[in-house]
Amino acid sequence: MIDFDLIAWDDEDDPRGNVEHIAANGLTIEEVEQVLHDHDNRPTVSRSTGRPAVFGATATGKDILVVYEVLETEPVIVIRPITAYEPMPE
Repeated sequence: MIDFDLIAWDDEDDPRGNVEHIAANGLTIEEVEQVLHDHDNRPTVSRSTGRPAVFGATATGKDILVVYEVLETEPVIVIRPITAYEPMPE
């Protein structure tokens, strides 16, 4: 389980923002938030960046990895998704 109070999303029109980045990977804000909010999903670390991440299933049946950063810890914990994608099976 990851602990946070708010999720920071970039402007949907920002071509370099996190909303556009996850859309380019075939995912929606709703799918990413489902995984972030599910307390049964397991936290991990991104192998490529070393950033915190969480792995879980969406309501649409996709297994995705959400990589995020912690923007603030006081007075509330704010996280910002960096990317999200369906990992290739090992």
